[in-house]
Amino acid sequence: MERFFSSHSWPRAIIHIDADAFFTSCEEAVHPELRGRPVVTGGERGIVACASYTAKRLGVARGVPLHRARVICPDLVVLPSDYETYSLFSRRMFAILRRFTPQVEEYSIDEAFADVTGMRRVLRGSYERIAETIKNTVARELGLSVSLGLSVSKVLAKIASKYQKPDGITVVPGGAIESFLANLPVEAVWGIGHATSNYLNKITIRTALDFASLSEARVKREFHKPLRDIWSELRGDSVYPVIPAEKSRYASISKTKTFAPARRDPDYLFAQLFRNLESACIKARRYRLSPRRIALFLKTQDFRVSGTDARLNRPSALPLEYTDLIEELFRELYKPGIRYRSTGVVLLDLVPDTTVQYDLFEDTLRAERVKRLYTAADHLAGKFGKHTVYLGGSHPLQRQGTGKRGNPTARAATRLPGETARKHLGFALFYLAETDDEETE
Repeated sequence: MERFFSSHSWPRAIIHIDADAFFTSCEEAVHPELRGRPVVTGGERGIVACASYTAKRLGVARGVPLHRARVICPDLVVLPSDYETYSLFSRRMFAILRRFTPQVEEYSIDEAFADVTGMRRVLRGSYERIAETIKNTVARELGLSVSLGLSVSKVLAKIASKYQKPDGITVVPGGAIESFLANLPVEAVWGIGHATSNYLNKITIRTALDFASLSEARVKREFHKPLRDIWSELRGDSVYPVIPAEKSRYASISKTKTFAPARRDPDYLFAQLFRNLESACIKARRYRLSPRRIALFLKTQDFRVSGTDARLNRPSALPLEYTDLIEELFRELYKPGIRYRSTGVVLLDLVPDTTVQYDLFEDTLRAERVKRLYTAADHLAGKFGKHTVYLGGSHPLQRQGTGKRGNPTARAATRLPGETARKHLGFALFYLAETDDEETE
């Protein structure tokens, strides 16, 4: 069996940072009195979106319905998800990373990769020390616990960050790759899914080391490119670069809305779908993308999903151009008398706006007017908040509300001078808790 792993300790130095129970950690940073208590977010959805480690130790897991979570843990603190605040913490965390290197790739709201190769002299410390300083800085300035993986490739760094969760650092230099992979199940490798791991197990490849130790000839013969790239990364050969640019490629864009109580009113449900569509198209326009296909779905109170999709006459991220099609798809989905708890829209087959061409027989004058209308709408949204201008189909939401579950977040319920209902200043609200002797902390 051929074995060749990186012979150099640090041909590259890549850090993966992963915030621990990010949503509940943000809540604990804003509300220190919650630390050590079983906390979950997702009160507006009826299911656990994120559980603190205290809650996890008591058996509360993500995705569990709240009524079941309260049975498991009667003292559970249930909070609505405050995505505005979580986004602010995320931006602060990534800004801290950029103090150490400009090569930062934002992977998700609570994860990022940072390439610190060659930064030891500039930052006056070893790569291990740089990782430790990043971790301590995030804890000191944001009050967040994070776990870090430091290795010679993105795949190894991603695996390493989960190795000592929560609040840990795992370092895997080139010389330690073999021992690190020896007892790691192949299904724990980033990029290897359930079906692939089952197949690998059937051909007696059970650990990450088994897979990484395969010969190059066999890997090229038996596996497609994504698995060949993972094989290279596991061996210490960095194939995936850290890409600092903001993500602009999407295979699809989806927007969903869960509301309570469940509704059977067709006008209200259609308004929610229209709002989903507008939100998805706003994001598509931001990245100058247009869908060629659109899918809609409705989810019933007992979690049954019905969906349908249709191809557009031409790619477009301007909902006004296909309102009739959306109404037709909705009539196909909606069943009178059934209560629905959520709606969703998915934009599919996305292409760059620059490739969109008008049809020879299309009303190009109207199309240009619609385009100018959305240019103005997006400008107003930038000044006064998303959905400042909206299609009439979603107007019932202005009269009946968007269907929130439970209490609003503290940030949503508080408006500071100069803010509007749709436009907040870019910082979270922090609250001072009182101690037993009535002195503020």
